[in-house]
Amino acid sequence: MLRTVCLHGPESTGKSTMTQRLAQHFDTKCVAEFGRTYCEAFGTELTMADLVMIAHAHDSKVRAAVASGDHPVILDTDPLMTAVWADMLFGRRDPWFDRWDNYADLYLLLDIDLPWVEDGTRMFGTDDARRRFFDLSKRELERRGVNWMVVGGEGSHRFINVLHAIERSGCRQNA
Repeated sequence: MLRTVCLHGPESTGKSTMTQRLAQHFDTKCVAEFGRTYCEAFGTELTMADLVMIAHAHDSKVRAAVASGDHPVILDTDPLMTAVWADMLFGRRDPWFDRWDNYADLYLLLDIDLPWVEDGTRMFGTDDARRRFFDLSKRELERRGVNWMVVGGEGSHRFINVLHAIERSGCRQNA
């Protein structure tokens, strides 16, 4: 059974919007991106220790949501994405990220085919930075050997493509 679906990928690809829409569609819980909450409260001058704390806090929220029994739980990123943030910001990561293994059942890597929108917490808006961020996100999924698919499209087409990807994943979901 599909317990968790994680939306993965660079900033400004629609993860937060899609998380809410999928949770509503499946009448289930979602776990919002903790990193955004943290940055809105404390700013975007992040340290490696901040990223590890963000990842721990997000993972704890995911574990609690999964334990509730409402499945699938829709995740707006997870520590794999925070590891990619470390790579983008510092060119390295804390060893904790490579030990973390509470993987989602399905990762949906959202394509960079949407326009980048500044929102006060985003950092990597150039075409080159977005491509690098996407490529690092994809490599992380490949390196971990998790179940994943790339999803693109705009507006309702993106949502339909996400639903089709979940269906094609071969995982059953409660819907």
